[in-house]
This record gives sequence, structure tokens and C-alpha cells, in this order.
Amino acid sequence: MHIVEATDADLADVLHVERAAFGQEDEAELVANLLADPTAQPLLSLIAREGERAVGHILFTAARIEGAPDVSATLLAPRAVMPDAQKRGIGGALIGRGVELLAEGGADLVFVAGHPGYYPRHGFEVAGRLGFAPPYPIPEKDADAWMVRALTTGLVGSVSGKVICAEALDRPEYWRE
Repeated sequence: MHIVEATDADLADVLHVERAAFGQEDEAELVANLLADPTAQPLLSLIAREGERAVGHILFTAARIEGAPDVSATLLAPRAVMPDAQKRGIGGALIGRGVELLAEGGADLVFVAGHPGYYPRHGFEVAGRLGFAPPYPIPEKDADAWMVRALTTGLVGSVSGKVICAEALDRPEYWRE
């Protein structure tokens, strides 16, 4: 398997992975909208391939912290792996490569609304406990799903606030269970 930055030529494969992984059109539509959204820039779109076959995709889009204009934040959404390629470490490899590239590019924080049993294995912590509010309220029973990973040492604890996401993701239905 190899992971590379997705280009415009990879769009059909990216959307195919999103549709197959989630079994519906919603995530593929969200990805297409985010890729076209200027407020999502800069973004990082990675595709995992086995040979020529696309088996995974991850998207990181620009975000910001209200009241902290000097902090470089990004939002991971979505991460998708083909159903027949799941449970083989592809999702984790996509997260790892994405975080590595983001850190090299100067990103400070990566946020995700995801499974609280999965993302902590990849360095994420519950964001609400650290003072970071999601773009929209998340039900209390799901509060642990809102997570952050610091890429800059010493930043967590010295900055907090509400996360502002790209316009294409700025809809309350994306922040419910």
C-alpha cells in the first residue's frame, strides 16, 4: 500500500471510496463540496492505493480557533476505507501520514469528531476537556467524540475556544450523532 496526496485526477476514486465505505452518497457529496470550498483551504487530501486500486481516503480541511488567529488548526473529516480493506491498518496509516504532513506544514492542532475508542490510539484527546468547543453543540452523551491532537508542544492549555470550520461543513446536522 502507498499513500499519496490526491489530485484532481483522483477525484472519481476518492468519491468511490467514500461511497463504498459509508454505503451512501452523503460523505462523497461532503468531500466534493469541501474540495470545492475556498474556506476549506488549505486542505490535505490523501489517497491510499494497493497497486492501482484506491482503498482509502482521508481529508483534512482548514479550521480556526475563535479568538486565536495565530493558531493553525485543521479538521479531519472524513476518513474512509473500502469495506473489504478494513481492519488492516489503512485508516491508521492515513491518519499517521496526514498528521506527519500537517506537522511539517506548520499545523498546530488537528480536530476530529469520531469514535472515542479509535482516535485516542492515534494521539487524540477529548477536546472539550481541553477547552475547545465544536462548531455546533454535540449531545452530552457523545461529548467524548469531539477530539484534538496537538502537533505543537505547549499549545494545549495556553489556547482555547470554539472551532470554526469550513463553510461546507458548517451545518448542524454534521455535528449530531
